[in-house]
Amino acid sequence: MTRVLIWVQHLLGSGHLERMRWVAEALAARGAEVHFVSGGVPQPGRMPREVRLIQLPAIKVADARFTPLLDAAGQPLTEAFRRARAQALCAAYDEARPAVVVLESWPFGRRALGFELAPLLERVASATPQPRVVASVRDLLQLRADPARDAAVWRTAQECIDEILVHGDPAFARLEDTFPPAADAAIPVTYTGYVVAPGRRTTAVPVETRREIVIAASSGDAGRDFLAKAIAARALSAQAALDWRVLVGPGVPAEAFDTLVDEGRRAGVSVERHRPDYRELVADARVSVSQAGYNTIQDVLGARTPAVLVPFAAEGETEQAMRAERLAARGLAEVVAERDLAPAALAAAIDRAALRGLAPPCPFATDGAARTAARVLELAACVAGMRR
Repeated sequence: MTRVLIWVQHLLGSGHLERMRWVAEALAARGAEVHFVSGGVPQPGRMPREVRLIQLPAIKVADARFTPLLDAAGQPLTEAFRRARAQALCAAYDEARPAVVVLESWPFGRRALGFELAPLLERVASATPQPRVVASVRDLLQLRADPARDAAVWRTAQECIDEILVHGDPAFARLEDTFPPAADAAIPVTYTGYVVAPGRRTTAVPVETRREIVIAASSGDAGRDFLAKAIAARALSAQAALDWRVLVGPGVPAEAFDTLVDEGRRAGVSVERHRPDYRELVADARVSVSQAGYNTIQDVLGARTPAVLVPFAAEGETEQAMRAERLAARGLAEVVAERDLAPAALAAAIDRAALRGLAPPCPFATDGAARTAARVLELAACVAGMRR
């Protein structure tokens, strides 16, 4: 049986974990033995099924600065904690004996986790035959102002990574668009298509039956101000006669959630915690209002729901803004930048989106989980051939 080890570290939201869960499940469905190593705070209902789950001592962050790294109790990491994490990860590798190691984001992101990945990669380098090491990245990376930093990352990638799997469509973005050193093609790059939730609807709901405006931010606390302004936007919108529903992520503290509930009650807006049927709600919505994260965009495009995007841009983040701008240029979304976020601007964007009617079918490849699994198994077969 082919063995694959997947390492993933989610910090502020759960998008990284979700995407790799779907990849893990696609691999398991093809008969692979998947060892799924998760380093973030456990998320109920979001762990992969039919795989071996290894939960490392959890690491999180307090906000969009992504520093310092904190343990589950909110304390800065100690050297003892780092050693324990590294030992646990190496033990998971020793037990798995994988043909392929998949590292989500690293070395293009999650660089602060090098304290545990360096010992892991030393084990990989000393194995005979060596497992293939694959970097798994989103369609767009965070743009960096310092070319020297990108050059250093690329040197690390050339030393440690055998292939880069980009979970996107080159018709939308290429790796070198957000990571220029990749233009030299020193490492093989495979575009898998977008990794989307399995089992989502394939038939769009007619516009005339859609009676809700659905508003949601990330699972973390980063979108709280956006949600408050969305509640206030209802009174200013031509769509005020529809039902407005605001979904608040689990990372928003209880006191802040209660405040949003009170504001929603006064404005005639339903406010509740994020729901497991979010995708179904979006598929039934007249307009979806959200940030521009990778997973959320695919939910909206797949449902053909008119979209208003408020891309997360705190602390110099560029990924969501670039994704939103590219979608807007294709006529697939209305965009309100965080710097322009106000109830009136949001209401106007919702009204424009509602007039669009049913959005066109998603123009990008969305079989990324299956294609990722197929490529990982091809790489594993090369290693198996060396073992004979």
